[in-house]
Amino acid sequence: MTERDDVREQRRMGLTMQALAWLVFLGLGVFYFSEVLDKQHNPNQILETRRSAEGVVEVELQRNKFGHYVTSGAINGVPVTFMLDTGATGVAIPPDVARRLGLQRGRAFATQTANGMSVSYAVRLEEVSVGAIKLQDVQASITPGLGTDEVLLGMSFLKHIEFTQRGNKLILRQAPAPARVTDGS
Repeated sequence: MTERDDVREQRRMGLTMQALAWLVFLGLGVFYFSEVLDKQHNPNQILETRRSAEGVVEVELQRNKFGHYVTSGAINGVPVTFMLDTGATGVAIPPDVARRLGLQRGRAFATQTANGMSVSYAVRLEEVSVGAIKLQDVQASITPGLGTDEVLLGMSFLKHIEFTQRGNKLILRQAPAPARVTDGS
């Protein structure tokens, strides 16, 4: 190998290393900015729960940059992303999410969506949770018309809790279940 070939080989190695360095830099940038965008869309990925002495459970949500309340939660113990929707009658689940959760379609019924009339399928959820707020036996629907991977958390869940909006925060409160009274028989 001549000296000239050595110089060419070193240049080629140098260019290869520069290209690899740029690829790593771009990859890290994409990773970092996708996480930033995720946090802008769902600022409630990690929820803090407060409990009062009376047993009231409270979760505070931050509004996202689009004006929506999006939060991490769970259905039947499986993590999902919720978008709170007081205009939705029930919990509306996109078909892909329903498959991931192992939910089976129940009876079909007509629903009115933002895109017009649609057919949804009834389903009951064993448990729905947002932070430490948990409800059992929640009415929901598998809604094919949803073009998202977020579950709309509607009034079949929200009607059982108290919620208050202040500025860019939404405070959810769940009172403790009332004690059952037995007549002793």
